[in-house]
Amino acid sequence: MIGVFGGSGFYELLADARSVDLPTPYGPPSAPPMVGSVEGTEVAFIARHGTNHEFPPHLIPYRANLWAMRELGVGRIIAPTAVGSIYPDFAPGQFVIPDQLIDRTWGRAHTFFEGPETHHIPFADPYCPDLRCKAAAAVRAVVGVVHEGATTVVVQGPRFSTRAESAAFADTGWHLLNMTQLPEAALARELGICYANIAVVTDYDVGVPGEVSPVTHDEVLHRFGEALDTLRDILFQLAPDADGARSLPCDCAAGAPT
Repeated sequence: MIGVFGGSGFYELLADARSVDLPTPYGPPSAPPMVGSVEGTEVAFIARHGTNHEFPPHLIPYRANLWAMRELGVGRIIAPTAVGSIYPDFAPGQFVIPDQLIDRTWGRAHTFFEGPETHHIPFADPYCPDLRCKAAAAVRAVVGVVHEGATTVVVQGPRFSTRAESAAFADTGWHLLNMTQLPEAALARELGICYANIAVVTDYDVGVPGEVSPVTHDEVLHRFGEALDTLRDILFQLAPDADGARSLPCDCAAGAPT
């Protein structure tokens, strides 16, 4: 089964979906999982922020969400998110398939292994290479242009960056800002689930002096909302391919405990 985490405003994917009541050892997921099909492929969907956007990034029950996906039989997760750009070539409205992550969060439950059993997963490449390739192909098929390869710095939120923070991130060579990719991606890896992000650029973070004002939450929701129909088309293009044979080597499950 393919799993999809909905980003900001992306609360409905499957018109024929059925709700599943699925408790987990970590409490309930953000929202009841919805299970349906896309072009004959079974898909499970969870609204990452809750049905009414009631969970800010630092309070999302990430472990419950990932555990629920595994219990449903999900082996590959597609994770659309809204992102801010700190790289001029990645403009609002464009799509990016990142390949690296930087963690600047704190206080979140980052692992399923808190003792007495411990486990250290390999995480050099946080996204599945095969699923990334297929996601890029799906975006290209729908919108024609996709940026492949970028580093996303995941900040704590819910506030946006200061100008100094944004400048420091950009000077380091990072490209995108997000608030939810971690610990989500790492928890997927702990469970041996392939994971890839489709990033929708909604803003230029602190803005472009003299041209663009600093980002607001309303702007993020508006821009992401404008992309929903396109994202739906991308996911309908991607889901059957993601469920098929791998075209690139994948060892996402290699480090997961049995």
